[in-house]
Amino acid sequence: MQLYWYGQSCFKIESRDVTIAIDPFSKTIGLTPPRFKSDILLVTHAHPDHANTDTLPGSPFLIQGPGEYEVKGVSVRGLRTFHDNSSGTERGLNTAYIIEVEDIKICHLGDLGEEKLREETQDAIGDVDILLIPVGGTYTIDGKTASGIVRAIEPRIVIPMHYKIPGLAISLAPAEPFLKEMGIKNAEAIEKLVIKKKDLPEAETRVLVLKSA
Repeated sequence: MQLYWYGQSCFKIESRDVTIAIDPFSKTIGLTPPRFKSDILLVTHAHPDHANTDTLPGSPFLIQGPGEYEVKGVSVRGLRTFHDNSSGTERGLNTAYIIEVEDIKICHLGDLGEEKLREETQDAIGDVDILLIPVGGTYTIDGKTASGIVRAIEPRIVIPMHYKIPGLAISLAPAEPFLKEMGIKNAEAIEKLVIKKKDLPEAETRVLVLKSA
């Protein structure tokens, strides 16, 4: 399996048989929208920096809310969460996704704004191999809050997203505060994550930073 990050919360997950896209953004945020072809498209919420579904060619199977889905051998569960810490009264709802592909369990938290995972959410997430978590604050949780959620979930790998990068027109914090909270110094960003189930770390959580594609 290969995992690419395009900025904000946008990822491409490539398996042997399926390509999954998550949260494609519009050019209004200052970044070049993704253009790759996918079989499955997940949207966490309807804001323009997460729901530019027209940018992707073809006709992917669109998932944009809670529920259980099975598409081309990929299992997807959508969990209702909040975009803020006030039960959605400020920024509305958000969907976190649990994706199981090639026997690897990936959790994409979307624009989670809750300072602490509710018990029912954490129970529904369960054990996670790879956690994709926002860390830039302002519209989501910040680095300190994100580090607490990482420790609560205890994934094998965590990848920060939704933070300040060159060209981004939205005011977010960089990844460094989160990395500091996680005890990471001088993190070297990689182009993509290439991983198999047998290669997942067994002991403590590994923090990885991806370059935006």
